[in-house]
Amino acid sequence: MSLAFADRSPTKGELEKLRLILSTYQDGTGMLNTAGRNLPGWRDFERAVALAFGGEAQESKAIFDVLLTDPATGIKTGISCKMRNTLREMRRTGQAKIEVSNSAGYFWARLKQQGLNEQNYHTRPAEVGDAIIRLIGEWHDSVSYIRGGAVDVQRSCHLALQWDHRTGEYQLLQFSPQFPNAKGLTWEVTGKRLVGRTASIKLFEWYGSSGGQLKYYPRVSDAVWHSDVFRLEPLPDASSGYELIRKTAGLFPQLWEEACREA
Repeated sequence: MSLAFADRSPTKGELEKLRLILSTYQDGTGMLNTAGRNLPGWRDFERAVALAFGGEAQESKAIFDVLLTDPATGIKTGISCKMRNTLREMRRTGQAKIEVSNSAGYFWARLKQQGLNEQNYHTRPAEVGDAIIRLIGEWHDSVSYIRGGAVDVQRSCHLALQWDHRTGEYQLLQFSPQFPNAKGLTWEVTGKRLVGRTASIKLFEWYGSSGGQLKYYPRVSDAVWHSDVFRLEPLPDASSGYELIRKTAGLFPQLWEEACREA
């Protein structure tokens, strides 16, 4: 199945499939251990999106984390999967939180082509902000079918899963892959971060001298679509690792029994 996010948003059934797949990671296979609970992490989210929507997880530093193929044309739709424990903050500020990239080396290489470096970048913040945002656009163009790639970037999206470890609540939001024009923002260097703002809110942060992360804070009101708040489905037995052990024993009953006897 191909899911064209620009044409429609996830259906109720697709969202439920995603919720249930994410719920399975509570069995001990999830990347996160929080307050004694095993939960899905960012890689689990990517794999769950691929399974729920009939796509292929890239499992790499690819521009898009999941690709969905249109069987009629062979053209792919890209999904950039972002997961943050910031649901409570999003409710307070009205903005989601997306870490776009932490490719410090690529960012600095582009800036140095323009005569900017670690010593002088703070004196030309607007140029830095514009260069970084344009570089992200060039990465998208490099995989676009219009430029010889395989992805319809216009129909692609960011899928942001915001959650709260205190309450166990999750919410999924869909955003356009297109960023606001950097030239329309006010840029300034504050401490170790470059900040891009509108007249009222902060939209970007780039930590050029401490990790290289580029963070984007889109307004919830600008989301193409968002789900209702949901929770993971409880497993039959919540004890840590129980479901993982039961699954292993079910898949390899004889080998598991022998291992238990030898143990």
